[in-house]
Amino acid sequence: MKSKIRITVVGYGNIGKYAVEAVQESPDMELVGVVRRKSSMNDVPAELSGIPVVSDVRELGKVDVALLCGPTRSIPETAEEYLSLGIHTVDSFDIHGEALWNLRSQLDKVGKEHNAAAIVSAGWDPGSDSVIRTLLKAMAPKGITCTNFGPGMSMGHTVAVKSKPGVRNALSITVPTGSGIHRRMVYVELESDTDFAVVEQSIKSDAYFAKDDTTVSQVDNVNDLLDMGHAVLMERKGVSGVTHNQLFEFRMKINNPALTAQIMVSCGRAAIRQKPGAYTLPEIPPIDMLPGEREVLIKNIV
Repeated sequence: MKSKIRITVVGYGNIGKYAVEAVQESPDMELVGVVRRKSSMNDVPAELSGIPVVSDVRELGKVDVALLCGPTRSIPETAEEYLSLGIHTVDSFDIHGEALWNLRSQLDKVGKEHNAAAIVSAGWDPGSDSVIRTLLKAMAPKGITCTNFGPGMSMGHTVAVKSKPGVRNALSITVPTGSGIHRRMVYVELESDTDFAVVEQSIKSDAYFAKDDTTVSQVDNVNDLLDMGHAVLMERKGVSGVTHNQLFEFRMKINNPALTAQIMVSCGRAAIRQKPGAYTLPEIPPIDMLPGEREVLIKNIV
C-alpha cells in the first residue's frame, strides 16, 4: 500500500477550516497538523482537538505538502519559506495579471533550488475557472470570453478591507453588471473614533477595488449580512476554424471557501506529481488532481 500524502494546513481562517475537512475526507492524505500564528496558539478551536497545532511547521516532522490558507498578500513570503524547506506548496493567491505572473516566476526559482513544486493561484478564480477559460479558447480560438462573478462574497477583497486601520469587521460583495464588468459592495464595521471617509478612500484606492465601481457603507454588525455563497457565469462567443457563432456557457453557484479549499487539496495531490518549479492550474494535467491510478482513471472518465 502506498503511503499517504502528509499534508499540513497553514492558517485557520475561512479557507483553512474547510481545507482541514477536505484533507480528512481524502483517502490518500493524512493531516499531520495545522500551523497557526503564535498569537493564536492560546485559542485553539474545539474542532482541532486531537490534531497537532503548532506555530512552526518543523515541529510536525516530515511534511509533503503545505496548503497555504492565509491572506493573498502573505503568500509570496510564506510560500518561499516553505519551499526553501523542501515542502511542496499550494496557495490560492487571487490577484490576476502581472502580480500572479511575478509570484509564479519567484516561486519557480525557489522551487527548483530546493526540489519542491509550488502550485500558484489554486482557487476557483484564478484557478479552476482559468482551466475552463483555457479550454473554451481551445474550442474557439478567435472570440471573446466574459467572466461574470457573483453575486456573492469575495474572500480576497474582504480580507483586504479587514486589513485597513480602524476596520473591526468587513464584507465585500461582488455584483455582476454584465460583459465581465462588476460592482463592489463593501460593508464595514468600524472601531470607535475611526473616520469613515478616510477608510472609504483607502478602500477605493486599493488595487483590489481601484478598477471597479465600488460603494462603501458603514453598518453596525457585518455578521448580519454575511453569506459565503458566490457564483460565476463564463460566456464565450467565437470561431472554430472558419465557423462563426460558436456559443459556450459555464455556470456554477458555490460556497466560496469550501470550493477554494477543495481545489487546493486536490492540487496538493498534483503538486507531488510535478517536477520542481511553479505552476498555475492550466499547466497541471487535471488527472493529476485525482486520487487513484492514472490508467484506471482514464478508463472510467474518458
